[in-house]
Amino acid sequence: MTLKNYDNVAERETPNTHYSIGNYPNDSIDWLTRLIAFDTVSRHSNLALIDDVKAYCEQLGLTVDLTFNDTKNKANLFVTVPAGKDADEVNHGLVLSGHTDVVPVDGQDWTSEPFTATIRGDKIFGRGACDMKGFIACALTLLPQAVKLSNAGQLRRPLHLALSFDEEVGCLGAPLLLADLKARGITPDYCIVGEPTNMTMVVAHKGIAVYRCRVHGKSAHSSLTAQGVNAISYASRLIGYVDELAQEISHRSDNDALFDVPYSTLSVGTIQGGTATNIVPNLCEFTFDYRNLPHMTQDDILVPIAAKVAELSAQMQARAADTGIELLQEESVPAMTDSDSAELQALIIALTGDDTRHKVAYATEGGQFTNSGIPTIICGPGSIEQAHKADEYVALSEMARCDEFLQKLLNSCAIN
Repeated sequence: MTLKNYDNVAERETPNTHYSIGNYPNDSIDWLTRLIAFDTVSRHSNLALIDDVKAYCEQLGLTVDLTFNDTKNKANLFVTVPAGKDADEVNHGLVLSGHTDVVPVDGQDWTSEPFTATIRGDKIFGRGACDMKGFIACALTLLPQAVKLSNAGQLRRPLHLALSFDEEVGCLGAPLLLADLKARGITPDYCIVGEPTNMTMVVAHKGIAVYRCRVHGKSAHSSLTAQGVNAISYASRLIGYVDELAQEISHRSDNDALFDVPYSTLSVGTIQGGTATNIVPNLCEFTFDYRNLPHMTQDDILVPIAAKVAELSAQMQARAADTGIELLQEESVPAMTDSDSAELQALIIALTGDDTRHKVAYATEGGQFTNSGIPTIICGPGSIEQAHKADEYVALSEMARCDEFLQKLLNSCAIN
């Protein structure tokens, strides 16, 4: 897709016109208030929110496609504002992507009801305010204007909205959505994921893989240790090796200084084992995560860890045949690379006037889009520092900046 001269697009005056659609909000703050009221913690269904957005899109005359999880209690939503009949781009377009789920509020000390939006000063508080219902609210506010351009034959390329489920627990929904798009022959040119970045451009992020290690030993009375195989002791040896490997990869010559943490990381997160001090433990489990730079793979740590597992298992089995170590993968989210997004970056720079490029350690659905061949950047309202905390908020000024950004983005998709 050839982009036109965006220098003039970025200088256009942003209109303040909002469109009322039935009983739905007509500005981003009201939309955010509505979205926060849906309790879409990942362990719950997101269908109430999805059904509400679906009805809104259908009132705009748009066709909505849903993809469900196996139990049919969660859904992704994908909707397209089509290009005009005489447009030079009719099959590709730009995706605005956001996840509908939020993290729990259990055990957090909120000063206001987390699922009731509350404005205090220049901030709007509520679970998901910045991560990432703020961006979704701005995108929904933009849709009527996009539809108006489309109906007038003035939309040069399609504008897509993608809403996913279960991003917070491993980006589980987006792969189903992307598989559905591929099956339907929809090949977007670009994607913008609206995670909170203070409306600056993130061009790459690390991948994440989570592993569970189960060490199976043999119980015995603690006075007869030679008759047992201590699962905790062998787990500690493997944990020590993981820590050593973490130090090694932090000093590789191919680390990337543009990342906020410029090297891949390994970190043990949980451990559980043993039943009593006077029993040689027969089971110990621990988890660790690997956050890799885009040019590194899981094999960079799995190959040496698997060799260590084999070595320790052999030692254990020399003492008791039914002992050993299991290594199981629980999560895997690919890194997002900037290798093919130069043209999209140029567009964002023109729209924002900011040529700063960031690379970050946290993972998003952006890596799944780039793995599907869709160049992607991350840009959205609010700060990641406010995400997942009590009294999560997004500044009203950030919402205004996002509204302005998306309006300019829509202008860039319009026919002059």
